[in-house]
Amino acid sequence: MQLVTLTGEPWADYGLIDCGNGRKLERYGDYRFIRPEPQAMWAPASDDWDAHAEFVPGSDEDGGGRWQYDKPVPREGWPLRWKQVTFTAQTTPFRHLGFFPDMVPVWDWMRDRLEGAQEPECMNLFGYTGVGTLALSAAGAKVTHVDASKKSVAEGKANAALSGMEDNPIRWMIDDAGKFTAREGRRGRRYDGIILDPPKWGRGPNGEVWKLEEGLPQLIADCRALLDENSRFLFLTVYAVRMSALAIGELVRQHFADLGGTIECGELTVREESRGLLLPTAIFARWSRD
Repeated sequence: MQLVTLTGEPWADYGLIDCGNGRKLERYGDYRFIRPEPQAMWAPASDDWDAHAEFVPGSDEDGGGRWQYDKPVPREGWPLRWKQVTFTAQTTPFRHLGFFPDMVPVWDWMRDRLEGAQEPECMNLFGYTGVGTLALSAAGAKVTHVDASKKSVAEGKANAALSGMEDNPIRWMIDDAGKFTAREGRRGRRYDGIILDPPKWGRGPNGEVWKLEEGLPQLIADCRALLDENSRFLFLTVYAVRMSALAIGELVRQHFADLGGTIECGELTVREESRGLLLPTAIFARWSRD
């Protein structure tokens, strides 16, 4: 099993300007934001950060806090663009801004895996606002987007409209990811690729409780049942947990050993513009067809 680092590079509408002392300064289009970043244990390049807003964390380590605005920011959001995908960025109560910029190398990797496939079908579990879904759709894939949040699915559909992809073959499913995946297996469905970004903790649309350490092994097993010798990839990301990339890599390896191919695990990172250093953001494991 190979250890790999995937790095999100700056692009026109996003950049990690600076980071250090437990915080990071980022640009999202014309707006700059400061957010907490425990991984940035070093000193920043500059002590003089000019931002439109800063997320001030509360005492709740699982996401409490509030935005403090120093300059006007459109509360309804503003458009950003990545390749063929246009989407809305906005400040959210959970300190995020509507997408995860460290996923850019993942979107590119998945699109590369699908090259040459005839009418590929992919599934995006815990799909959030759908930027990854639209990245796959723009590459010609039929996509099943699954999220338990009605609001997130509505935002995904709005992003599809912004991108001119509202008529693309995308199934928008408001459902519990684990239950949906298990049902797809019982139906005999198959996919060419699956991406999943399970949270540490969450609730399904009918109150189902999700705990990552308890639910992940069965979810990976159910995903394996949807892939076969002609499938192209599975990509798993894990944020904000005390878990090793090697641990989730071994989990994927055991379930996918019979398919051959390549198993890799490692860290997602974003490159800082000021000094070029890499800020780690998440761990991942992936399987791909050779």
